[in-house]
Amino acid sequence: MKAKIHPEYHATTIKCACGKVFEIGSTKKDLKVEICSACHPFFTGKQKFVDAGGRVERFKRKYGRN
Repeated sequence: MKAKIHPEYHATTIKCACGKVFEIGSTKKDLKVEICSACHPFFTGKQKFVDAGGRVERFKRKYGRN
Protein backbone atom coordinates (compact mmCIF):
# COMPACT_ATOMS: atom_id res chain seq x y z
CA MET A 1 0.00 0.00 0.00
CA LYS A 2 1.07 3.53 -0.64
CA ALA A 3 1.90 5.62 2.41
CA LYS A 4 -0.11 8.72 3.45
CA ILE A 5 -3.10 8.18 1.10
CA HIS A 6 -5.40 6.13 3.32
CA PRO A 7 -7.66 7.63 6.01
CA GLU A 8 -6.87 6.89 9.65
CA TYR A 9 -8.62 3.79 11.00
CA HIS A 10 -9.59 3.66 14.68
CA ALA A 11 -12.16 2.27 17.13
CA THR A 12 -15.63 3.80 16.75
CA THR A 13 -18.66 3.82 19.03
CA ILE A 14 -22.09 3.53 17.38
CA LYS A 15 -25.10 4.55 19.48
CA CYS A 16 -28.65 3.64 18.47
CA ALA A 17 -31.80 5.53 19.45
CA CYS A 18 -32.96 2.40 21.33
CA GLY A 19 -29.92 2.67 23.62
CA LYS A 20 -27.77 -0.15 22.21
CA VAL A 21 -24.05 0.62 21.82
CA PHE A 22 -21.72 -1.08 19.32
CA GLU A 23 -17.96 -0.85 19.07
CA ILE A 24 -16.40 -1.34 15.62
CA GLY A 25 -13.47 -0.09 13.59
CA SER A 26 -14.06 2.74 11.14
CA THR A 27 -12.61 5.87 9.61
CA LYS A 28 -15.23 8.00 11.41
CA LYS A 29 -15.06 8.86 15.12
CA ASP A 30 -18.52 8.35 16.68
CA LEU A 31 -21.83 7.63 14.95
CA LYS A 32 -25.48 7.90 16.00
CA VAL A 33 -28.12 5.83 14.19
CA GLU A 34 -31.91 5.75 14.43
CA ILE A 35 -32.38 2.01 14.02
CA CYS A 36 -30.11 -1.01 14.52
CA SER A 37 -30.31 -4.80 14.34
CA ALA A 38 -31.62 -4.92 17.93
CA CYS A 39 -34.70 -2.80 17.14
CA HIS A 40 -35.24 -3.28 13.37
CA PRO A 41 -38.53 -5.09 12.55
CA PHE A 42 -36.83 -7.46 10.08
CA PHE A 43 -34.55 -8.87 12.79
CA THR A 44 -36.96 -8.68 15.75
CA GLY A 45 -40.13 -9.82 13.99
CA LYS A 46 -42.13 -7.04 15.66
CA GLN A 47 -43.84 -4.17 13.84
CA LYS A 48 -42.70 -0.80 15.11
CA PHE A 49 -43.85 2.58 13.84
CA VAL A 50 -41.16 5.24 13.77
CA ASP A 51 -43.03 8.52 14.07
CA ALA A 52 -41.51 11.35 12.07
CA GLY A 53 -43.31 14.59 12.82
CA GLY A 54 -46.72 13.14 13.76
CA ARG A 55 -47.21 11.14 10.56
CA VAL A 56 -48.64 8.10 12.33
CA GLU A 57 -51.23 10.15 14.26
CA ARG A 58 -52.17 12.08 11.12
CA PHE A 59 -52.65 8.81 9.22
CA LYS A 60 -54.77 7.33 12.02
CA ARG A 61 -56.95 10.46 12.14
CA LYS A 62 -57.44 10.47 8.38
CA TYR A 63 -57.97 6.75 7.75
CA GLY A 64 -58.66 5.30 11.19
CA ARG A 65 -62.01 4.09 12.39
CA ASN A 66 -64.00 6.46 14.58
